[in-house]
Amino acid sequence: MRNFSKSKKVVIKIGTNTLTKNNRLNVEYIANIAGQIATIKELGYQPLLVSSGAIGFGAREMGIDKKVKKTRLKQACAAIGQPILVHYYRTEFQKYNIHIAQVLLTKEALDSREMYVNLKTAVEQLLEMGVVPIFNENDSVSTSEIEPYIGDNDQLSAHIASKLDADLLIILTDVDALYDKNPIDHPDAKPISVVEELTDEIIANAGGAGSSFATGGMKTKIMAVNIARKAGCRTVLAHGMEPDVVPRILAGEELGTLFLADKQKMPNKSRWILNATPKGKLTIDAGAEAAIWLKKSLLPSGLVSVEGEFSKGDVIVINNKFKAIAGSDSSSMRQIIGVHSKEIKSILGDAKRDVISRSQEIVPIPGANTPDKSN
Repeated sequence: MRNFSKSKKVVIKIGTNTLTKNNRLNVEYIANIAGQIATIKELGYQPLLVSSGAIGFGAREMGIDKKVKKTRLKQACAAIGQPILVHYYRTEFQKYNIHIAQVLLTKEALDSREMYVNLKTAVEQLLEMGVVPIFNENDSVSTSEIEPYIGDNDQLSAHIASKLDADLLIILTDVDALYDKNPIDHPDAKPISVVEELTDEIIANAGGAGSSFATGGMKTKIMAVNIARKAGCRTVLAHGMEPDVVPRILAGEELGTLFLADKQKMPNKSRWILNATPKGKLTIDAGAEAAIWLKKSLLPSGLVSVEGEFSKGDVIVINNKFKAIAGSDSSSMRQIIGVHSKEIKSILGDAKRDVISRSQEIVPIPGANTPDKSN
């Protein structure tokens, strides 16, 4: 289970709590992690780093020692702190003759299929050049990471692992493992070495947020694991201050908790559809829904209503049970609600497709109620 010898792309996420010492951001840790990454690069791995800390560095630079709560102040601190954070990483990696690249992302960029493909191409080129990409969400223009539970660097790291087909995600945090219950409230709590499935109990036991500068807690880490495992990517959750934690994990040492991947890896495009933020919502009739479950395309005749404004190619939700790529824009769809396919050209013109969404571009949402096959 802990044989990572065939792994190549390894995403390493470092949380704010790990970068913090005595309520101050710990620049010595950056030097330490640079050395660990240099070690695994020598072994042939391709590390991709997702680092928190920009808001904390910005707050420190401006003499702010309390929790930054207001969104616009968080954005300002992120803008101030990001170049400082990258400066420290660059300084330490230079000691090992390793080049780094800063990659700032927004959820909107990841939701765009074209931008995602461009991102993947660029990052693969960086890895071929031996460069270590350092990712962070662009907090100065996006609030999705800095607003609680909408998204954070735990989930960002999982999206990166998923979209770039990484083999392993390592989440370094201030806890040494996932426990069978909250160790703060239960002294008899026991660490879990391996998690084969994310059960309802594990999800329910996930806790809240962490330190004054952190946004994530165990809840967001479990959400991240769920994203990664659908991509066939294993995840290790471990204490970031454990000496040489990254090389030791890759050597197979039983540190932290190993989360196994799904047995059936979801195709890359399907994962992108499932993880994208929908721009609109469709309601369809029972017959059309039954056809989708049978892997058939969605036709206009089954369309009941269209909500939201979206373009062709955007991701949409269908009956709160599926995510799909829209075959046309919302305005066109409203014109063909309930219309038979052979009438589409007379309404919209010859260039328009006669399907709302193709079967291969429709993905069931996990947990959605499947039809009763006994009927």
